[in-house]
Parts: sequence; structure tokens; C-alpha cells
Amino acid sequence: MKYYSITEAAGLLKISSRRLQQLCTSGEIAGAEKAGRKWRIPECSISAMLGKSENQKKPLPVGISDYKDASTEYYYVDKTLLIKDFLDKKPKVSLFTRPRRFGKTLNMDMLRVFFEKTDVDTSRYFRDKAIWTCGNSYTNYQGKYPVIHLSFKDVKCTSWQETYSMIIRLIALEFRRHIELENSEKLNKYEREQFVALADSTADASEYQLSLQILSLLLHKHYGKEAIIIIDEYDTPIQQGHTCGFYNEVIEFMRNFFSGGLKDNSHLAYGFLTGILRVAKKSIFSGLNNLVVYSILDKPYSQYFGFTKDEVEQMLTYYGYQEKLTEVCEWYDGYLFGNTEIFNPWSVINYVSEECFPKAFWQSTGSNDIIGEIISSADDDIIKSLYQLLNGDTVTSYVDTSVIYPKVQSDPYSIYSFLLVAGYLKVSKTYPQNDGNYMCEIAIPNKEIAFVYEKEVLDKTGRTSFAIEIRQAIFTGNAAKLQKLLEKFMLNSISVFDGTNESFYHGMMLGLCAVLSNQYRIKSNSESGYGRFDISLIPDKHTNPGFIFEFKHAKTNNQDLGALADEALTQIDEKKYDTEMKTLGVANIIKIGIAFRGKKAVVKQSN
Repeated sequence: MKYYSITEAAGLLKISSRRLQQLCTSGEIAGAEKAGRKWRIPECSISAMLGKSENQKKPLPVGISDYKDASTEYYYVDKTLLIKDFLDKKPKVSLFTRPRRFGKTLNMDMLRVFFEKTDVDTSRYFRDKAIWTCGNSYTNYQGKYPVIHLSFKDVKCTSWQETYSMIIRLIALEFRRHIELENSEKLNKYEREQFVALADSTADASEYQLSLQILSLLLHKHYGKEAIIIIDEYDTPIQQGHTCGFYNEVIEFMRNFFSGGLKDNSHLAYGFLTGILRVAKKSIFSGLNNLVVYSILDKPYSQYFGFTKDEVEQMLTYYGYQEKLTEVCEWYDGYLFGNTEIFNPWSVINYVSEECFPKAFWQSTGSNDIIGEIISSADDDIIKSLYQLLNGDTVTSYVDTSVIYPKVQSDPYSIYSFLLVAGYLKVSKTYPQNDGNYMCEIAIPNKEIAFVYEKEVLDKTGRTSFAIEIRQAIFTGNAAKLQKLLEKFMLNSISVFDGTNESFYHGMMLGLCAVLSNQYRIKSNSESGYGRFDISLIPDKHTNPGFIFEFKHAKTNNQDLGALADEALTQIDEKKYDTEMKTLGVANIIKIGIAFRGKKAVVKQSN
């Protein structure tokens, strides 16, 4: 009988050697034998496992950012052509800015595994991937470079002392990962001593600021090949510094840290960085003229962070949920990166994993204090626009992709730039400007973000408690409470010169109803029955009540508001405005008639 080694069998089964050894040790591989310290696996067992795997679906990579595991043990959406696109251009240093949870960390680990020179053959992680079909001119780069890989995604401390300490530990761990340098004969005595000091966290501050440059030099001398430097989520400690009051300290450290490793470094082959914001050159990348930035507005690499529609369709088909495509589009589609339609990958994976129950999976794991900081200095026009976005409207704004954190204090309009690059908004249209930035039409991308936007953005305005009260009054059909809230709102928010016609109140109510847009489809001035109603709220779940609003405006001070509200209710019934909702299967329909005059209102409702 033919036997295979762990490495050979793992390649055939497309799982990691570590996982296969665990299965052998636990006795789950029939006929596996241990000869000394090595396992031998019979061909018949491999055939049986291959037959079983054809019927067994791979698990979804929820929270998996390790490329080796993701690409062998889980359903993997192949993004390896990112490597081809990079090798076609070979920019010295690339910065990819994308929202959180859009695959930055997994892609950076993919680059590390592809390029890094190791004692074992890592090509098996790519031989069944798209990059391997591109030919030797690309695959010859596999496993050829020493790699420095750091991730700052968890550096979320509240003081510079804690931040510095954590960065030092991360640098020390990366030095220890290259333990082969400790006794390298290619290094002189002083270089080996410097390596030990940095690995032991006993070096001084200046050495840590130069640690990228030092480690790349040592690796270059040891391997005879320039190093690749990969920094994931480079701006996390910078945002923390801005929020917690140590921005100047973290910027000073990072400026020297990155300059040493990425600027005029003869020991650098290529550099890759990821983050949410492109922090302007003058604040951190001073003089780094070899840096190329790829933001969400740029076409290159647009398809590699997040899922494309084809990739989502393939995933749904694989798991037998192809009929759910429309729902997935409504909830998790809508982003436009460059010229590519993009789905939120984190949310799609979680949606399929939870048997296609839609909800807002994309919740913040970081601080949103910066949003509150911007909103605190925003004027009423900006606040109004933020609420209009929730109602499905678009806002046209200048977008500065190189916005820096201190700018938010002096420019409240930077909130649109920040919300866009952070993933709360999408671009509908772009108008390039001569300064390299854009004038953009922006909107909320999908249902999921409507939920998140209300919680994480509108909450910072301090007005959502009132909006929640409005929502509760509408949802429960409490006419008396709704009337009281409307009069309170108008007393504090509108001018006596505003309420001169019905269209003003119609617009006001449309804005207030926006807080229900994550549970209802809001329609305005649409036909139903024998006429056009003012506003309807059609529930996403037809077990919930639907609502139809009709408004009246008193043209004189003598008109009875109560009678006008009754007239509005009568109009709803006579013109059968509830026809559309009944056709859709909504059983409980609440009709609301509201009469306005100045800052007064009368609300009446019926079922």
C-alpha cells in the first residue's frame, strides 16, 4: 500500500500540515501510522477524505485573518491577483486605505506568505490560486524575500506611555521571529548585540525609532536580499493619540520610525502599509516621495478589498443560498471602490454563517470619539444633512482623502471625508478636482449601514433621544404623544416664517420619519388607490404595522385643526391609499392625519 507524508497528504487534501497532524494524533485518520516522529498516511485514507470533502462544505472564515488557515481550511475568496497587479507596477511603497473589516489584514498576511523566504515550501498555499496561473514571471517571486511584518490594529491605548510600551513589545516580537539573526555569521559582533537588545526590549528609544531600518539591514546582510516591510493598520495608534491627547508624541515617533524603514533605505525591496486614513505627508510621511496611495476613490486594486458581486454570487451558490442575492445586495452592497461595486466582506460572511438572517454585523470595534468631536462643532446645516442621508438623500461635498486628524477641529465639513473613508458612506458620483481630491455625491450604502449610521453617527448629535421618542410614538400609534412631540420640535426648531405651506411640513415629517428607514421603506407622494398619499411607511416585515400619513395646512387662523386632521383621515379612506400595502400583505395599517398651523399641530389616527 502506498503511503504519503504529512506534507504530501496535506497538499492533496488542501489543508494545513498542522491540522492534518492534529487529526492523525486524535485518531481521526484511519490507518495513519507513526514512524519515529513522522506520520505516514495510507492512500486509501486520503481517497476516503477526498470523497467526504466533496460533500462537506468548507466552514466560513469568520474572524480568520491568517492566510494559511483561510486559504486551506475555510471557504476562501481568492484575492491573490493583487500580487500580480503589484508586480506589474512595483511601486516602492504602497499604502492601501480602506474601512475596517474589509480584508486588509488577510491581504497583508497573504503578501507575507507569498514573498517570505522560509525553511519550508510555502508555494502550496498558492498553487491552486489565481496567481499561479499567471506564469513564471510572477511565481518566481514566491518565497524569495525576508519580510518584516507588523500589525498595529490592537494598539488602542489611552496614554503615550502605554502606546510606546506596546509598540516596543510588537517590535521585539518581530525581531524574535527572525531569531536566525542572533547567531548569524553574516553579521558582525555589534550587529548581533544590537539585534539581541532590540529583541529583548532593552534598546534605547532612538534604536526603536530606527528599528525598521536596523532589521531590514540585518536581514539584507543575512539573506543577501533586500527586505519587504509590511505594516498593517499603521494609523490606529495615531487615531488613539489624537483622541487621547498624545498626538504629537505618536506622530514624532512614527515619522522617524517610517522614515528609517521606508525612505531612502537601500535595504528595502518593497513596502506595504494599510490604514483607514491617508495621513498627510507633512504630518508623518515627510519627504517620502516613493509612497503611492490607493484610496477607495482610486481604480487600482479596487476589487481586492471587499467582495465583488460575482464573488458573492459564487459564495451563495456554494452554500445553497443563491435565492438570497437580492437581500444580500439590499443589506451589504452599495460601496463603490474606484470603479468596482463592492460588498462588505465581514457582513456577507457572517450573514451566510448565520443561515442568511440579515442584521447589522458591521459594528464598531474601535473608538468613534472622533465622529463626536467633528459633530460637536458642526452647524445646523451639517446636522440637517446628516439626517437627510438617513432618509436616502445624497449630499454633495468636497472630499479630502488626505485629511489629518487635527483638521477635524477646524473644519466640520471634514466629517464627510472621514465618514466616507471609514465606511459609513458611499460614493455615488465623483468629480475629480485639480488638487487631486474630489467633489463627490455621497449617500448611505445599504440597510446595514443605516442601522450602524444611526447608532454610531447620529447618536453623537445629541438629538437621537428625541428621534427615538418620535419613532416610538409613530410605531405605537400614540397620536397624543406624537402631537406633543411635534409641537415641542417645532417650538424649538422652526421659524414662524417656515410654516407657510403644506410642503414645508411634508419635508419636515419626511426627515423625522427617516429614523424608521432601517425597518421601513419610506415612500413620498406616491400613487396608491385613487390618488397620491403624502408619506407611507411600508414595513420590511409584514407582521409589523404599516403607516400612511396625510397632512393638511391651515390657511387661516380660524380653521379648526381638529377638523382638518379628520379631513386628512377621511381622504386616506376615500382614496384607498392603503391599497398598495394591502396588496403587499400588510395586515395592520395605521392611518395618521396631521393638521398644521405655524408651530401648532393636531394628530389623529385610525386603523
